[in-house]
Amino acid sequence: MRLVRDAAAFRRVFSLAGPIILANLTQPLLSTVDAAIAGHMPAESALGGVALGGVVFNVVFWAFGFLRMGTTGLVAQAEGAREPAAMRTSLVQALLLAAMLGAALLALQAPLIAGALRLLGGSDSVRASAAAYAGARIWSAPATLANYAMLGYLLGRQRAGSALALQVLINLANVVLAVILVYGLGWSVGGLGAATAAADWVGLAAGLALVTRLQSRGLPPLTWTELLATAPLGRLVAVNRDIFLRTLCLMAAFAWFAHEGAALGDAVLAANAVLMNFMTVTAFALDGFAQAAEALVGDAVGRRDRIEFRRWVGVALLWSVAGAALFSLALAVCGAALVAALTDQPAIREAAMACLTWAAAAPLISVWCYLLDGVFIGATKTRELRNGAALSLVVFLGAAAMLRPPLGNQGLWAALMLFQVARAAVLAVWLGRIDRALRPAPATPSPESRPATICCAN
Repeated sequence: MRLVRDAAAFRRVFSLAGPIILANLTQPLLSTVDAAIAGHMPAESALGGVALGGVVFNVVFWAFGFLRMGTTGLVAQAEGAREPAAMRTSLVQALLLAAMLGAALLALQAPLIAGALRLLGGSDSVRASAAAYAGARIWSAPATLANYAMLGYLLGRQRAGSALALQVLINLANVVLAVILVYGLGWSVGGLGAATAAADWVGLAAGLALVTRLQSRGLPPLTWTELLATAPLGRLVAVNRDIFLRTLCLMAAFAWFAHEGAALGDAVLAANAVLMNFMTVTAFALDGFAQAAEALVGDAVGRRDRIEFRRWVGVALLWSVAGAALFSLALAVCGAALVAALTDQPAIREAAMACLTWAAAAPLISVWCYLLDGVFIGATKTRELRNGAALSLVVFLGAAAMLRPPLGNQGLWAALMLFQVARAAVLAVWLGRIDRALRPAPATPSPESRPATICCAN
């Protein structure tokens, strides 16, 4: 009951989560703008090419999402421990890693793009359009990965407002540049890829200026000895490696879900894509509370404060479940209308309506693993994240093998929900490991008496 009455904690979590949710929801909106522009090009293959090329980059860049998550956890803990030098070191190390990985993607762009498009298929004209889009967009790789690191730094510092402003700047630049390059210069599909690449470089310049301004004054110059110190560098590598492997497990599960859906026919494949759009949008939104938990939990762990840790987990959980309940209710009430708006094909509509209940229940089923992911990332307990994802993948593959043959697409959706439940259950069992490592009494004043300078209004 005391937790429910903790108005200051509820306000603080929402002040962080609100801007993050808005920033997250700009991502699918941007894809919609690209699709709208491509859909009005003379060539029929343009829209398919942009969609196919977008899938390539969604997969590739999702795999490197550890640069955001790992940086958030490390910076948040340094923030809690009041170690500005450690925050700076974590950021610069993450930026250097992003630069190296981005350079590697550029060096391997030809086989990477060609191989990915061969796997995805499509007609020759669609693949040609996708290659033009991807060949231009790949030049954003170093900037995109660096922006992940800077976003992680801003969230770790609890500067959610700045993170939102940076994301909005990138998206606005993308839209403006797309209009100029496509309609003004006639660059067609390649212009859309080039616009995205240029917008990411604009974001990189703005982000570097922003994080430089946020650095504490009076710090000694950063040396290579400090950057390459074995302990912090080893921790950075371990955290990012574990999150990367965890992400590969998630990608494998969703890829297998798509593969098994395709085996049930084109209508089922398309219907699942429609329903997965609902799941993706709700995941983007609910991740706002998980990312707020990353920052607040990391701060508490940095101060080794068990009471604050429990407080933020509890408040973020209540916000998350309330948000998930609203999304589930909205999909239960409006899902049929949304399906009808997204497709006019009777077979696809019928297949989607048959599994709409699963999509409506997904927010309430999945919210637990979303939030616990944020808690473990903030605590940098990434080995548990990795192992939990691997165990959950085994559960999913076993469930899909048993349920899909007799139940068809219903069994496939049931297996996917079991995957989400398994992710949450494993992390819930291991949650006590974080709690036991913290001291029972707060070491610093509560948020009501702490300075308000680390809120998201900046």
